[in-house]
Amino acid sequence: MAYRMRYDADADVLTIVIVERGRLSHAEEVGDVVVHFDEKGAPLFMEILRASKIVPLMVEALARKGTIVT
Repeated sequence: MAYRMRYDADADVLTIVIVERGRLSHAEEVGDVVVHFDEKGAPLFMEILRASKIVPLMVEALARKGTIVT
């Protein structure tokens, strides 16, 4: 599965599109991650806030098999 991604440097937000089509119903935010869902509860896209800090730590966690993001 391929995901379309875009980064907004001004807002420091990485958006990852999971499904290209669907009607947005609601979003849930957990820390620096916001997931947007359709009417059936399926995820449409997600946003990673503070992406310039979070994404490098995610890569580091993959390399080290775990890290704590603050």
